[in-house]
Amino acid sequence: MSVDGVPETVTAALADRQVEGQVCLEAGAGVGNTTAGLLAQGADRVYAVTNDADHAATVRERVGDGNADRLVVVEADLRATPLVTDSVDLVTAHGLCNVLPPTALDAVAAELTRVAKPGGHLVVDDYAVPPADASVNRLFALENAAARAVDGQPALTFYPPAVLAAVFADHGWTVERKKTLLEPVPWTEAHLDAHAEVVRGYADDLPDVVGGPLAAMADDIAAAIGSERTGTMYSLAFRLAE
Repeated sequence: MSVDGVPETVTAALADRQVEGQVCLEAGAGVGNTTAGLLAQGADRVYAVTNDADHAATVRERVGDGNADRLVVVEADLRATPLVTDSVDLVTAHGLCNVLPPTALDAVAAELTRVAKPGGHLVVDDYAVPPADASVNRLFALENAAARAVDGQPALTFYPPAVLAAVFADHGWTVERKKTLLEPVPWTEAHLDAHAEVVRGYADDLPDVVGGPLAAMADDIAAAIGSERTGTMYSLAFRLAE
């Protein structure tokens, strides 16, 4: 973390972007890391969009004080937001795409394009496909198996940079730069516990005879790994056609 509580990955991803005075959108606000970074760098207004009520409350609590005139927390599906067409100067998607299944990715890209101004900017930060020998793959595979059993689609999809570049290119965006934010990625004990918690959540929706062993397996795998440094987090910066 940097001194203002904004992760260094966010600061690095925004370092070469014009933020001050801009209308910005954090797509998939999570706990508001990028919203905090955008506000700290002088954004005129930030729309923090999430479909998770708990995340929305966290963002309001974290950065709402003193920013009432610059922060708008929006609870909405990223495939259909209430934002006005051509209204956003800078769109950010920090760690978003890896939680979007392939069936939703293009629709989200289309919506982010709709709200962006012609000539606007987009920053997409995400995780590359983990190395084949990474221990974390075992936990991610279990998480995806549990998600498919409940929702019929994976919880995690790691897209290579070229894939995301191609998806957004289809909507009129051109890549301006690519940079590495983390290499290796530090998958901490807290990160792995969070993924195990996701599995436990899915397990609660399954019959006990299936859910119980799934939850126990997730806990065992997370405990066995402990933490691991592996893989890459990258950042792509795009510009939309005028």
